[in-house]
Amino acid sequence: MDELIQKVTEKAGINAEQAKNAVNSVIEFLKVKVPGIGDQISAMLSGGGGGGGIIDSVKSKLGL
Repeated sequence: MDELIQKVTEKAGINAEQAKNAVNSVIEFLKVKVPGIGDQISAMLSGGGGGGGIIDSVKSKLGL
């Protein structure tokens, strides 16, 4: 998750705490709106794996 927070910090021009809050907000949104994908993203970002091609797809769409 640190890598994603760093990318958001750089791309958005905000500090790490703001980026962490933004990333966590997006994860929580995805968990509610798209439970299967949101849970996989959460697991991957916490080091549990399980993201697979979904993560690559999301990163691509976000320009990461």
